[in-house]
Amino acid sequence: MRKSIVLTLIGITALSFAQAQTLTLYSGRGQSLVEPLVKQFQEETGIRVQVRYGSDAQILAALQEEGSRSPADIFWANTAGALGQAAARGLLRPLGETLLRQPQAFVPASKAWVPVTVRLRVLAYNPQKFKPEELPQSLLDLPRFAQEKGLQGRVGWTPTYSSFQDMVAGMIALYGEAKTREWLLAMKALNPKAYASNPAMLDAIRAGEVDLGSTNHYYVVRFRRAGYNLGMHHFQDGDVGNLALVTGAGILKTSKNLVTANRFLTYLLSPKGQQYFVGNVGEYPLVKGVVVDPSLLPLDQALRKSPKLDFERLPMDQALRLLRDLGIL
Repeated sequence: MRKSIVLTLIGITALSFAQAQTLTLYSGRGQSLVEPLVKQFQEETGIRVQVRYGSDAQILAALQEEGSRSPADIFWANTAGALGQAAARGLLRPLGETLLRQPQAFVPASKAWVPVTVRLRVLAYNPQKFKPEELPQSLLDLPRFAQEKGLQGRVGWTPTYSSFQDMVAGMIALYGEAKTREWLLAMKALNPKAYASNPAMLDAIRAGEVDLGSTNHYYVVRFRRAGYNLGMHHFQDGDVGNLALVTGAGILKTSKNLVTANRFLTYLLSPKGQQYFVGNVGEYPLVKGVVVDPSLLPLDQALRKSPKLDFERLPMDQALRLLRDLGIL
C-alpha cells in the first residue's frame, strides 16, 4: 500500500513538472518572425512551447470565447492597442517591476504587459521616381502629393493589415474622425492598389507596379538587406505617418505556468532575444546594451519622430468601423 502511494506521488510530481515545462503561446505576430526565436528559447531552456498563430483580433476573439477554459499562458501581440484591449477586458495578470523596469519606453499604465520592440511607420518609395526632398512632410499631404504627381493607381496600401489599422486609429486620436475620413476618401480617390501584406506591397514597388506606400520601417530594412533599392522616408516629427508601433506580451490570468511564462518574457527582453529582433527582423530593441542597425535612426531620434499617444487606448473599434463604412475593408 505504502509503495503504491509513493509511486502515485512520484507520478503526480512528474506530471506537474512536465506541465510546468510546457508553455502555450498565443501569437498575433507572424509565424515567420516568431518561430525562429521560439525554437531558440526551447533549445536553450528545454521548455516546450505550443504556439497558436493568428491576427491580434483573432487571438482576442479566441480568448474571449474560451474564457476561463483557455489553455493560453501568454498573449504576444503585434500592437499595443490589442494588449490594451486585453488589459481592459481583464484578461492579463499584472506584471512585476523586475520585468517592467527593463524597457526604456512604452511601459503601459496598466502594468499588465511588457513592451518588447518598436517599429515606425514610414513611407517606402521608388528612389528612381522621387528625390527625398520632394516627398511630403506629412502623411496627411500624401493624397495631394500623389494627385500633383499624377499617381492615380500608382499608390499602394495595406488596409487589412493591423499596423495600417493602428495608424488610422492614431489618426483619429490625433486629428479626429472627420479629418481621418477626409484623408481616407482622398486616398481612395487615387484608386490605390491594396495588398494583403507589406512584403507584397514592397515587392510591387521594387517591380515598378506602384511607386510608394506607407509601411513599417523594418520591411524596408529587410528588402534592403536582400539587395533591393528601396527608399525610406520619415515625415516631420510628431506626424502620424511616423507612428511608433509597439509589440508586447502579457501573461494571461488563465496561465497555470507562471514561472515558465515569466521566464519567456524575461527571454524576450534579454540581450540575446532583443538582438534577434534587430538582426533578423530589423526592429528597434527596447532594452539597453543591444547593437542597433547603423543604417537606422538612433532610438531616441526615432521616438521623437512618433506622435505622443496613449498606445494602450488607440480607438481601434472606431478605426475599423470607419474603414468598413467607407468600403475599404
